[in-house]
Amino acid sequence: MVAGSNLTDTTGSARTRVPTGITSLDPALDGGVPPGSMILLVGDIGGGSQEFAYTSLMTLSRLLKTEPGSGLAHPGELRYITVSKRREDILDEIRDSFQAGMAEAVSSVTFEDLSKLYFDSSVVPPEWYSSGDILSRMIRRSERETILVQLASAINRIQGNALVIFDSLTEIGLQCLVQDQWPALTGLLRGFQRYSKEKQIISYLLLTRGILEPRHERELADAVDAVFHFRWEESTAARRQRIMFVEKFRGVMPHLEDKELVKFSVNISAGHGFQVSNIRVVI
Repeated sequence: MVAGSNLTDTTGSARTRVPTGITSLDPALDGGVPPGSMILLVGDIGGGSQEFAYTSLMTLSRLLKTEPGSGLAHPGELRYITVSKRREDILDEIRDSFQAGMAEAVSSVTFEDLSKLYFDSSVVPPEWYSSGDILSRMIRRSERETILVQLASAINRIQGNALVIFDSLTEIGLQCLVQDQWPALTGLLRGFQRYSKEKQIISYLLLTRGILEPRHERELADAVDAVFHFRWEESTAARRQRIMFVEKFRGVMPHLEDKELVKFSVNISAGHGFQVSNIRVVI
């Protein structure tokens, strides 16, 4: 069973940790992450960032069913905001990737689908992504509602004490650059960070590494509380190995560095999902 922990800092005040649901990682984080943490998951293609999010979602969804309403020991609400994928496709991907007992747990997750407006601004034929009539699409476009406005509205519907997965910041970032809305995106993220602290929302923002320019990646990293990187490395035996390392974590980084817990080897399995192992000491 996953449980949060209450720690005491040097001033004697209690500090709550909310579990990520990654059972091999939470002990290294002293039980989990601080409520209100906004975490950027920056991943190589296939590096494990998506599996990290899925495993957290599945584990916490099971916990929410068995221990509803237990406060900040775990999130009381789970949301998945998707930019271009259908809910059904995400669920199929989870079922295909993990054992049935894990995958079925996500039935309690609330999905927010922003794909119609996202694709409305593209050259994709409407019949590929929408069953609505032409008039409805023309009204959406004439109202000039942007994908960022929809995203802000989706965030505003979150009641609090929640885990939110946003898939993906890469697609939103590229569209904002094309439409000259990059400052609006970074402003929204900084507002979301402030709102997260007030409402005790933990969020995972998925970003594929190397698609946006480095300076844009740095701007996104500066706007969040934590940055987890998921990379492929070559081992001494010339075998590829997934690794995860923490670049930044406000309020947690001193603890990780004191214990030299910054870089981890990663295993992904159908039965257990994303797991860290062989904690590496960084010298």
